[in-house]
Amino acid sequence: MNQTLLVELLTEELPPKALAKLGEAFAAGIVNGLKSRDFLEADAVATTYATPRRLAVTVTRVRATSPDKAIREKVLPVTVALDAAGKPSAPLAKKLAALAAVVKVDAITLEQLERAQDGKAESFFYSYTAAGAPLHLGLQAALEESIAKLPIPKVMNYQHPDGADVQFVRPVHKLIALHGAEVVPLAILGLAAGRITLGHRFLSQGEVAVPNAESYAALLEAQGKVVPGVVDRKEKIRAALLDRAGQDKVLMPEALLDEVSALVEWPVVYECHFEEEFLAVPQECLILTMQTNQKYFALTDHGGRLRSRFLIVSNIETADPQHIIGGNERVVRPRLSDAKFFFEQDKKKKLADRLAGLANVVYHNKLGTQAQRTERVKSLAGGIARAIGADVALAERGALLAKTDLLTDMVGEFPELQGIMGTYYARHDGEAEEVAQAISEHYQPRFAGDALPATATGTAVALADKLETLVGIWGIGLAPTGDKDPFALRRHALGILRMLLEKRLPLSIADLLAQAAQLFAGNPQFKQADADIRAFLYDRLRGLLRERGFTQNEVEAVVAQEPDTLANIVERLEAVQAFAALPQAEALAAANKRITNILKKTEVAAGAVQAGLLQEAAEQGLHAAMTALAPKIDAAFVKGDFAGTLKALAQLRDNVDAFFNDVMVMADDLALRNNRLALLSQLHGMMNRVADISKLAA
Repeated sequence: MNQTLLVELLTEELPPKALAKLGEAFAAGIVNGLKSRDFLEADAVATTYATPRRLAVTVTRVRATSPDKAIREKVLPVTVALDAAGKPSAPLAKKLAALAAVVKVDAITLEQLERAQDGKAESFFYSYTAAGAPLHLGLQAALEESIAKLPIPKVMNYQHPDGADVQFVRPVHKLIALHGAEVVPLAILGLAAGRITLGHRFLSQGEVAVPNAESYAALLEAQGKVVPGVVDRKEKIRAALLDRAGQDKVLMPEALLDEVSALVEWPVVYECHFEEEFLAVPQECLILTMQTNQKYFALTDHGGRLRSRFLIVSNIETADPQHIIGGNERVVRPRLSDAKFFFEQDKKKKLADRLAGLANVVYHNKLGTQAQRTERVKSLAGGIARAIGADVALAERGALLAKTDLLTDMVGEFPELQGIMGTYYARHDGEAEEVAQAISEHYQPRFAGDALPATATGTAVALADKLETLVGIWGIGLAPTGDKDPFALRRHALGILRMLLEKRLPLSIADLLAQAAQLFAGNPQFKQADADIRAFLYDRLRGLLRERGFTQNEVEAVVAQEPDTLANIVERLEAVQAFAALPQAEALAAANKRITNILKKTEVAAGAVQAGLLQEAAEQGLHAAMTALAPKIDAAFVKGDFAGTLKALAQLRDNVDAFFNDVMVMADDLALRNNRLALLSQLHGMMNRVADISKLAA
């Protein structure tokens, strides 16, 4: 009989940051275990539940007994099963006795075996029907496997009242296993399965008897005051926060929603307040302390300014929540007072006065202190600013002060605020606005999709900071390997590429790497690795461009040429896209690939084409067409009309086809051969001026 199955472990409070993964792994382990033992119908559906006090899963269409299975088992090779006289051997007798015990028959004879080809030899086989297993056996094994594989952060040892030692993430008090309305007889973690669970620790009447698996979630919510689904609970919290926020905007990062969802079984949102005087503190500090330390949700007005009211998610529903609200307001006040104290203390010392302290902060034991690093970034930022037309003095000042807020009390308490606090303190110190902004902008982009620096000064400092890190860390032998990237060099590389690409900066990648490497001249532990870093950057660039919708072949056509500047790479890619859509593109791409292969195989340096040596009509026609087309292609390329440059090549399609049909490139006459190679070399250069179109060939 196919019925819905329920399995639940009722526990003490589970670690909130691990709850979602524990719930998913618990459910997946049981489902996979039952599926591998053939207890699930093809259309079975599993639903995962996880609350602070329980892990559970329901699965529809679960069989009470697995189907009988036809089995054909290899017994022994014929050469082992029979002796020299063709009689059954002792190993065969032993094997058949063991197999009979498994199959549960009195005996298996030689006549019952099938003799068949087995690779290059012959073997004996025995076919039988294995009876299906009852659900309790399959579920017991699946549950044991699931629990053994749970991603438990730290195992807890505890004792049951009977003195039995148990190991699990938290003490387990009850086990439910229901197939439809029937209890499945299981035993694990010192518990026997039943149908009793507990509802909310304070809001329910205590024990909840689950009559059948299908009623589990609805009954637990109605009678137990527990929302068992993680996603359901999270969305209930989200809706309640939005409702309570009213006209204000609620700040609810997904990570905070996830964590709060793992802390409550019956979420209720209440509104709290703090004193207006705290709003004089940078709001980032207040928001961070509320989110990080208290798991509260801050509110802002439509202009993004922090409000003095905030929202909390409680696990208690009550008609008079004042004691809950008052308690949370009392708890948050010391945190906000600390933030205010740190802010006021930090303002008493200018950022510039903290520069000397950077000499006491080790950046890396092979690369020196933060003070030495600051000088390197300052030098590089000045050069970049000069190259992009930014103010050199502002860029150097921004780089000089960029890391000084690391020495402030506020950043010491909240490292996540580095850069942000530096901007506030720089403004307080009277620094130029672009200098102040550069202190926070030089960390951008912090993650995929993050905003780029808005100012030219911030861009120069951000590029310098990321280049110094990438080149310096790589140069001391700490390049990323596999999934290990402790210095986030992949993120730094993507930040560099995004700034060069999206801001269309006319900067040479080779020059930037060389200038950054020069900063470490004289350091015996540094080894310049420009070529490796360039390859690393181009690999990241390929992925970045594919994410923007360009195909792998289109990207490769441009990136394979290792463009030294990225200012016009998007236009090149768009031109390649337009060219690839032309009916002539496929043939020209294939021809270009053929030319590339021919030129690779010859060591003769290509010279000028000698018109007098062009004997065949096809090579004369190709040369004439190229000569006529060259000025048009040159003019389009100089104007940056890459699409026009490539589209002009389409006019050569018939001439190229005729050349390869009628002309023998590798002629016996050396002069003819070299002249034809020179013609192909000239054509190759013309074709690949914008991109390597051979990469478009299938």
